[in-house]
Amino acid sequence: MQKVTQAVILSAGLGTRLRPITDALSKVMVPILGKPLLERNIEQFKKHGVNEFFINLFHLPDTITNYLGDGTKWGVKIKYVLESKIQGTAGGVKNFEDKLGENFFVIYGDIFSLVNYSKMKDFINKKGGIIGMELIGNSDHPFDSDLVEVDENLKFLRIYPKPHRELPKIYKAMKGVYIFNRKILDYIPAQTYYEIDHQLLPKILEKEESFYGYECDDYLKDVGTLERYKEVVDYLSKKN
Repeated sequence: MQKVTQAVILSAGLGTRLRPITDALSKVMVPILGKPLLERNIEQFKKHGVNEFFINLFHLPDTITNYLGDGTKWGVKIKYVLESKIQGTAGGVKNFEDKLGENFFVIYGDIFSLVNYSKMKDFINKKGGIIGMELIGNSDHPFDSDLVEVDENLKFLRIYPKPHRELPKIYKAMKGVYIFNRKILDYIPAQTYYEIDHQLLPKILEKEESFYGYECDDYLKDVGTLERYKEVVDYLSKKN
């Protein structure tokens, strides 16, 4: 695999569980110790060689574009697509099909991540010839997390989309950080609401495509609720 220098940051969500903060801000712009979450994600990717970003927009898009512009301030390139209606996570990636290279990162924009993306890329290099990979691990909120069953080599076997009335006997939590090979784009219908975890990944498993998990101990937390947002702020406050 060549260097992975592109990342899609999915940023169209309404952030309803983060109100009242998101009454005036896109959820990816919530401040984490004075710096927007989206800016922190860009900086973390840049540490690992990513220099081109693709951001889909919907809710309060100006709060994103007015702050980041074309990315010059950070030494990166940023391109946007403003969705007239939300296209879902997979649909959001599909927006950039004509601009994406052979392999690229995808991350849900409401995730705070200190993942070593270089190691993640090296792991997928060792697998070779696979359509994609996702960060997986344990979860402190499994009932509202997408879950997956994997084999001993971390190959995906079955997806358990959230929410769950009861948990499967064997599972890992899906963390919302991916490396996709562009072949996966063929499975996403154009101009259609389509979700990665609920629709795309089950489809590619049905088609017997190889998709793997990646595990690490790097800090990562989705900040989709006020409680988890506070946890990230507290974590960084203590770390600094």
